[in-house]
Amino acid sequence: MPQILKKPVPKERVAHDLGQVRERVEAIIADVRERGDAAVREYSERFDGWSPESFRLAPEEVERIVAGVPAQVIEDIRFVQEQVRGFAQLQRDSLTDFEAETLPGVRLGQRHIPVAAAGAYVPGGRYPLTASAHMTIVTAKVAGVPRVTACTPPIRGEVPAATVTAMHLAGADEIYLLGGVQAVAALAVGTETIGRVNMIAGPGNAYVAEAKRQLFGEVGIDLFAGPTEILVIADETADPFTVAVDLLSQAEHGPDSPAILVTTSADLGREVIAHVERLLPGMPTRDFAEPAWRDHGEVVVVDSVEEAFAVADGYAAEHVEVLTAEPRRALESMRDYGALFLGEGTCVSYGDKVIGTNHVLPTRGAARYTGGLWVGKYLKTVTYQEVTDPAASARLGEVCGRASRVELFEGHARSGDVRAARFGDASLPWRDEAYA
Repeated sequence: MPQILKKPVPKERVAHDLGQVRERVEAIIADVRERGDAAVREYSERFDGWSPESFRLAPEEVERIVAGVPAQVIEDIRFVQEQVRGFAQLQRDSLTDFEAETLPGVRLGQRHIPVAAAGAYVPGGRYPLTASAHMTIVTAKVAGVPRVTACTPPIRGEVPAATVTAMHLAGADEIYLLGGVQAVAALAVGTETIGRVNMIAGPGNAYVAEAKRQLFGEVGIDLFAGPTEILVIADETADPFTVAVDLLSQAEHGPDSPAILVTTSADLGREVIAHVERLLPGMPTRDFAEPAWRDHGEVVVVDSVEEAFAVADGYAAEHVEVLTAEPRRALESMRDYGALFLGEGTCVSYGDKVIGTNHVLPTRGAARYTGGLWVGKYLKTVTYQEVTDPAASARLGEVCGRASRVELFEGHARSGDVRAARFGDASLPWRDEAYA
């Protein structure tokens, strides 16, 4: 039976009013749908204090912004994007079109076609979040998306130069300084100046996530996303200070970000708690990390690594860091996670910022049924069929007629009958008189 050293506060004490969020988002989407650019401008001014002559950055503006970014920042952005691009290309190369003759004269095929236009939402507001530009734009471009429209909000009324630079270097075709529900709505439904897209990807706050949820179906989305999560699996060989640092690395994302430790060692669990309590007061992002740990932090002690894997699968967490003597055992033992980070030399922050795998991952248990954003999300896997052998068409027609009549689909049956008669038994009528 697991021993709980730290548990989260009851959910009802920290739950925000999702109903209020839902209603507010619904109203904004309806307004953007009705009034287009005028509504977008009004909400941008209200929420971000931002109402430029044009939300879209002209190419010369982008060039000027990029020129003002320090060379080291640009070098690092290029390095990270090379990693993301390389991994995305490996994913794309794993997807192959094919055509096969499944019966004589029957050819079936499959193709992977990129969506015509994608929207990349890169959150901001408080800090420049360049990594989300890499994950959404680079991946879309590797998939072959011809038009990628990128949106990011201003930061305290200023242009987030590093984010714009990352968007540009990633290959964005259009860049808008626009955030929030109004940006997502404009991308999804289109306005007088913002062309609609077929898919929207990228993380955001509760309002952005709700906007994507409400618009899903009218536009494709990457994931139904919630607050970011980290779960660390650790045995007695793990360093408690490293575990504490890694837990707090994700807690700083927001006050509702779960940080969970599942360990085989009660002593390690207690040491981790003590380290967290010593580290928190000095964290520059304490305003987020402290309530996240206080309200959503958990420490669970189990009897074995096998039990730790099973408990972790129960959480189906977004990021799972495995700090055990044999971390690769998780590859065979675990099933439900967004991404695994194996061994002390790896950390979730690498996945978030630099290593190359995509950091847009399932949260709130969605890892039970889906993985994260990848190049395949931007591709439509479509099929085609061709029957060139008359005998094959006649045979399929006969079976189609019988199978359709079992389901009482006479129209389907007649489509089969026509071909059975035309290409098979020439004595059977196959024009209007057959069904007179």
